[in-house]
Amino acid sequence: MSFASKAKRMTFLVHRWTGVLMCVLMALWFVSGMVMLFVGYPKLTPWERLGGLPVLPSSGCCIGLEAALAQSRAPGEVTSIVLTSIGGRPHYVLSEGDGGRLAVDAVTGVRLVVGPAQALAAARSFMHGVGGEYAGLVIEDRWTHSRSLNPHRQLHVVDMRDAAATRLYVSSATGQVVLDAPRAERLWNFVGAWLHWLYMFRDRPTDPVWSWTVIVLSGIGVVAAFTGALNGIWRWRFAGTYKSGSKSPFRETYLRWHHILGLVFGTVLLTWIFSGLMSMNPLGVFDAKGARPDAGAYEGGSVASVRLPVDVPQVLGMLSAQGFRTGELEWRVLAGEPYILARDSRGDTRLVLAAAGVLTVLERWPEHRLVEAARCLMPAPMTKVEVLGAYDAYYYKRQVQSMYGADERRLPVLRVTFGDPDATWVHLDGYTGQVESSLDRSERAGRWLFNLLHSWDLPAMLAPDRVREGVLLALGLGGILLSVTATVLGLRRMGKWSGKGARQT
Repeated sequence: MSFASKAKRMTFLVHRWTGVLMCVLMALWFVSGMVMLFVGYPKLTPWERLGGLPVLPSSGCCIGLEAALAQSRAPGEVTSIVLTSIGGRPHYVLSEGDGGRLAVDAVTGVRLVVGPAQALAAARSFMHGVGGEYAGLVIEDRWTHSRSLNPHRQLHVVDMRDAAATRLYVSSATGQVVLDAPRAERLWNFVGAWLHWLYMFRDRPTDPVWSWTVIVLSGIGVVAAFTGALNGIWRWRFAGTYKSGSKSPFRETYLRWHHILGLVFGTVLLTWIFSGLMSMNPLGVFDAKGARPDAGAYEGGSVASVRLPVDVPQVLGMLSAQGFRTGELEWRVLAGEPYILARDSRGDTRLVLAAAGVLTVLERWPEHRLVEAARCLMPAPMTKVEVLGAYDAYYYKRQVQSMYGADERRLPVLRVTFGDPDATWVHLDGYTGQVESSLDRSERAGRWLFNLLHSWDLPAMLAPDRVREGVLLALGLGGILLSVTATVLGLRRMGKWSGKGARQT
């Protein structure tokens, strides 16, 4: 037997047995991926969170920031100060240097201790008076794997009595609602994201066993799909036919249809399995390789020591006079200049800062102020500054059900390119003054090898005309049929193998 014949035989055997191993899982991945087009993993978006907040009162509120900071274990190390509502009352939420969180009543100055009663009050306030039932305390369950929830664990669980049977998760650190999961969303997720990401094997926010389980299975799937594509092409008669008159050598129905479906949908199968593998960032191939943007240098100061010398009622009064119904205030610093970021229930923002000693309300930071601050982000010169007035391949907004559906992604946005070895891009949101995203060469490569191949998420494809969903559903159905025929063949092969073993015994 020639080397070429041996290579083809080996490729055929590899495809056979990797296909037997992976066929059912691939079918489940296709089914769950189709569900995820319409129902995402539970998350609390900024719009849902802000929509549940009342307008902050301009009278009867609030104690000074110094009194609130005094409740922290290390006031000089506080990294974030936010005035928001918890359980219908204004509270300061402080983020500490070690990542911990706490809430201080903005009227009484008492630190909030979150028990079942406080969790129920927060849930009822979030749902605008809907009743609920306290369901216990969890560190983590199947809907709360997100690492963003780590500062809030343990989590109080409250089942609400609304028509959607919403389950709310309340932070034990601050008393804030941090996740909502309606019953329909939870049920669909059993055949959606929870199944697709194999979360039945995950039991903590950072779980290397789960990560490597998904990586290894995805790798085997890539091998099965690639060898199947080679076998399909080799066995198809592009010129002429077999004795049966067909271009496929297989006469048995499932074999013939598996061959044809593989030729039609094999490329899609291979790219989806490969991009799914890339989503796990195996061995850190898409990790940033060089220096990262220095947020501390960009801010030029800490809110623990650099703040606007104003009272909260004064700020709320100014915003109210302009028709802005403030639901939340956040103290921030940009290039050493303190300011306050205000948000309303729709997610709209305003900036309060001191210009020449006079308080001013702005909608956006002037471009030159952002550029000046951006110079401190990287130890390299800026090579390009541009304002994006429309989404492009690297800065774009996803549907709410997407895993990126909670990213705000406002326009216009400022993109700054640096001359470091990795040509880092940074997007700056002028409405908030914050760094919205940063991408170096390896991260931009990951955008194509994972996001595009897996989600088909170029801005033109994301237009709300359902064409993308229709195409992906059609391709997903083809992948299911391909996987089902593989499953039938795999079951037959296993039956023959076990039967042969029994006869030999």
